[in-house]
Amino acid sequence: MAEVSRDGDLSSSSAVVHIIYYAEKAVDEEPEAFHLHTLDSVLDSDDAAKKALIYSYKTVASGFFAKLIAE
Repeated sequence: MAEVSRDGDLSSSSAVVHIIYYAEKAVDEEPEAFHLHTLDSVLDSDDAAKKALIYSYKTVASGFFAKLIAE
């Protein structure tokens, strides 16, 4: 899976925007918090997750856009 660099650098020309879609909405937490938690589990950094998240769908769909680079 593509990842943002551990230092949160998204300026690389190899950065690509990914769309992550969930079939079901998170039940126990707000959508954006759930999406950040998902990114954090992949990137091992709250700061990198916040820098990578571009947009979080909160009503009709459950998913988000994130800018990630291969590591």
